Amino acid sequence: MTFLSRIRAFFVLALIGLSVSGCGYNVIPTKEEAAKAAWAEVQNQYQRRADLVPNLVATVQGFAKQEKEVLTAVTEARARATAINLTADDLTDPEKVRALQQAQAQLSGALGRLLAVSENYPELKSNANFLALQSQLEGTENRIAVARRDYIAAAQDFNTALRTFPTLFWAQTVFRSTKPLVPFTAEADAQTAPKVKF
Repeated sequence: MTFLSRIRAFFVLALIGLSVSGCGYNVIPTKEEAAKAAWAEVQNQYQRRADLVPNLVATVQGFAKQEKEVLTAVTEARARATAINLTADDLTDPEKVRALQQAQAQLSGALGRLLAVSENYPELKSNANFLALQSQLEGTENRIAVARRDYIAAAQDFNTALRTFPTLFWAQTVFRSTKPLVPFTAEADAQTAPKVKF
């Protein structure tokens, strides 16, 4: 092989390498991994909330022995929420995502009732442990909202990449088995404004 043919071969390989690197082949796996990482953060925040619940229940239990029904409901809702294990690979299954969302919504509702019960106990509201746990729970709820928002954006970005050019070409050939991710949606009753009674 002559020097000139080596230079041509080098430029041809460089041109092929540049065209492949800019063609969008890596976009689909990159965006899918970003969406999976965003979902992992949602699960991380759900776990943080689930970890706070036993401490909150134990603190309230000491003050509110007659509120056993509410405490039982919170414990059962936590058990249901933590029993559902949704992996990043399950994000394309709408039924599994819906089951997790329902369990988490039930836990949120039960926690809301627990905090409402605490209003009946002024000495509980002034307890340092309860106040710290309540603050951590409120912070966790905010983190969950942010993590959900980030997952929604990452899933939208990934799903859009599967349907737009030039990544559409790769989605229909090399990544044919790759499915769109299920976006996070609010529960149906979240669309209605709550009724406030005084």
